[in-house]
Amino acid sequence: MQAPAAPAAVLFDLDGTLADTAPDLAYALNQTLRAHGRPPLPFEQIRPVVSHGGIALIRLGFGLEPDDPGFEDYRQHLLRVYQDNLCRETRLFDGMPEVLDTLERRGIPWGVVTNKPAWLTDPLMQALGLAARTPAIVSGDTCAERKPHPQPLRHACRLLEVEPAGCWYVGDAGRDMQAARAAGCLAIGATFGYLCPEDPVGDWQADRLIDHPRALLQLLPREADA
Repeated sequence: MQAPAAPAAVLFDLDGTLADTAPDLAYALNQTLRAHGRPPLPFEQIRPVVSHGGIALIRLGFGLEPDDPGFEDYRQHLLRVYQDNLCRETRLFDGMPEVLDTLERRGIPWGVVTNKPAWLTDPLMQALGLAARTPAIVSGDTCAERKPHPQPLRHACRLLEVEPAGCWYVGDAGRDMQAARAAGCLAIGATFGYLCPEDPVGDWQADRLIDHPRALLQLLPREADA
């Protein structure tokens, strides 16, 4: 497969791609379960659904659907616990600091496009020390639409003053790849993220797959060629 051209910018999904948020989201779910008299779930069971947000976590923990009685109360409890523990154990994935440093050194702007609401995204980016490093932080409620709609990615490209066709989007879910393709970006699947059996990698239709953040650097042209 031909190597892609150097990107005009690189955009990242947040949960499961840029940052390993699963420990804190698992903590929030288990605290919610305990508060309602239910036993906690093992981390290995929670991790695969983290990228699909609070609805998926409550569905996993309580076996309820959004229209069921009690669902929203449980979800709001989970979000309150999570808000109070946003960066308890959350860290950038191994190798991601090097990726961001390399992009910045090479003058390639980067940003974040997530379905997480801004009231959680913004303080988390601040806590990770990343908020001041990019002008493009697009949350699930920034635009009228959210992923898999392409609007958030196109908005991020405007903030970075690049065309979508020159942008790479890195994510760990099929909806990320769908949004990237619809926006006209190169769709890069992060298989080190929170892979869900109901969303198999083989269905993503990614342009490229990476199994570690540093593998993204291998897709960049050599600096002498860039």
